[in-house]
Amino acid sequence: MALQITGKNALVTGGSRGIGRAIALTLARAGANVVACHRRDGDAVDSLARELKGIPGDHHVIRADVTDPAQVAHLVEECRTRLGGLDVVVNNAGVISHVPYADLPEDEWHRVIDTHLTGAFTVIQKALPLLGEGASIVNIGSRVATVGIPTRAHYTAAKAGLVGLSRSLCKELGGKGIRVNVVEPGVIETEEAAKLPPEKYAQLQARYQALTSLGRLGAPDEIGDVVLFLASDLSRYVTGATIPVDGGI
Repeated sequence: MALQITGKNALVTGGSRGIGRAIALTLARAGANVVACHRRDGDAVDSLARELKGIPGDHHVIRADVTDPAQVAHLVEECRTRLGGLDVVVNNAGVISHVPYADLPEDEWHRVIDTHLTGAFTVIQKALPLLGEGASIVNIGSRVATVGIPTRAHYTAAKAGLVGLSRSLCKELGGKGIRVNVVEPGVIETEEAAKLPPEKYAQLQARYQALTSLGRLGAPDEIGDVVLFLASDLSRYVTGATIPVDGGI
């Protein structure tokens, strides 16, 4: 029997592509009313809106840059006026680049940190008035937070910061019945991976088939399923957790 969260209201940032898109669609198919935000318009946004329209529920796709507090305030107000409140907040919005540390510009450091970590801070803080007993906050981290990776010091620092933020918030918000957890994807086969040249794509597949216990890359909906569990009442005693979803890498 499929897990259902019928009637819950969910906000998913960075919801138009990849993991965020899978999360938004997974929650909607499970019965939630979903607001998915995106930073730039495009085909991915249009197709997500069409797909959500075909799923029962009160769904909305809204443009908002999580690094801009005014836009986040507008996004949260849209959640309030359209849905009345929130039960689930998923912080997925993110950017990435690969720059050797010695050459890493300060503005690029801030772009990555501000999107992943400060963006999550802003979204959670502004959404708090809409969250009540039993609400679930899910921050999408990364397995690199605990192992590090060359040329991604800014990205690794941001994802490690999400773990610390979540651990503190789970204690601060627990008395209000609000749970806070982190999901850490491993290597996930998004549309970006599929854009690689065939030879590089084959090398990527071979590398992670050798590195993971399950012998393959993950799929975005496999992250969505774990987020769905954390959004549901089945995880009502799970908070402050960091859950790796990495195929046993």
